[in-house]
Amino acid sequence: MIPRTCALLRNGNRAVYLLSSKLVNPTRFCSAAAVAFDQKMKSQLEDIRQAGTWKAERVITTPQAAAISVENRTDSILNFCANNYLGLSSHPLVVSAGKQALDDYGAGLSSVRFICGTQDIHIGLENKIAQFHKREAAILYASCFDANAGIFEVILGEQDTVLSDELNHASIIDGIRLCKARKFRYKHRDLQDLENKLAESKDSPTKLIVTDGVFSMDGSIAPLKQICDLADKYGALVFVDECHATGFLGKTGRGTEEFLDVMGRVDIINSTLGKALGGAAGGYTCGSESLVTLLRQRSRPYLFSNSLPPPVVASASKVFDILLHTSELTQKLQENTARFRSKMKAAGFNIIGDSHPICPVMLGDARLATDFSNAMLEKGIYVIGFSFPVVPKGKARIRVQVSAAHSTEEIDKCIDAFTEVGKQLGVIS
Repeated sequence: MIPRTCALLRNGNRAVYLLSSKLVNPTRFCSAAAVAFDQKMKSQLEDIRQAGTWKAERVITTPQAAAISVENRTDSILNFCANNYLGLSSHPLVVSAGKQALDDYGAGLSSVRFICGTQDIHIGLENKIAQFHKREAAILYASCFDANAGIFEVILGEQDTVLSDELNHASIIDGIRLCKARKFRYKHRDLQDLENKLAESKDSPTKLIVTDGVFSMDGSIAPLKQICDLADKYGALVFVDECHATGFLGKTGRGTEEFLDVMGRVDIINSTLGKALGGAAGGYTCGSESLVTLLRQRSRPYLFSNSLPPPVVASASKVFDILLHTSELTQKLQENTARFRSKMKAAGFNIIGDSHPICPVMLGDARLATDFSNAMLEKGIYVIGFSFPVVPKGKARIRVQVSAAHSTEEIDKCIDAFTEVGKQLGVIS
């Protein structure tokens, strides 16, 4: 933020303010309304600081990896807060594929897909995604946020009903707001509440149950088998956001439906390329050929956003090549997750979630979560405290994310640091 000073001037009957920057020293006129608005923002920012929920951004000076460097530190630190579940964000094969695509296809398309923004590598990646998920077709978006924002208003009308878990991701919530369907929020993973609302919606021509496969703040997994059973009973469709599952959950990384043995029962899968699948950017929807074709015709984020850059497409495509060939990284991640969870619980920490590499260490107090994460950084472990409004008040936590890139020694070093800091701050005895 640029420091500024305003001096009150008069311009006819209108009060204006002379605004100057201490960094670049420009001068311009600033209205009284703009000054009042700026003060309002500053007041809200101060409230965030006082509440202990300020979210600082630490600056990383190296590629994303298990060990990284951050600004103003000379030592390397262990990263336990990235979505880099398979350790592929800076994998040599993935990086090389991106570099080659930059030479072969350029930096970008300067176009949306339907004008002149579709290259053969975009089609190739969509085909690999469909093959990986064992679906008919897939469509790429700039992010999974865009994929979630662009689907519900296309497929649901005023006579339809959408039933969404109350703890679904913000992008799902925003996407559902855009559609005209009747909207129900069912209690988190509460099958009885879901069934009650399905019964209430029995006359809707299309009923869509929407859930995260994995809920990212808790590391908990949706009861997908039972949801699919209810969908069959009431003639509903099932939509699953797999951002925190694709590539690593399940024996071969096919996600929640593989993990819970319901492969093929989910109608629509949305996921991201920005986490386990290379970590760059991009999202997608996969399902039936007719669904994907309709989205290409009517989904606004797809129609009005530039194509994914070729290096991003090629990097993600290489990740799918790896996953279609071997499940070695998936198995390594599962081993690391089991080790971290069991040893942390043995040390006395309250770890919630369901055998997932998202391992929330529950602390309760927002300021304690911030102080804890800062103390961990001093011990060379990079983790982040989460508090309201990201999680409910009183449920602040350190969200640890385990990676296949972590060695056994690095997992144990993280646990040792947690134990030391936990004792210092009175979290464990």
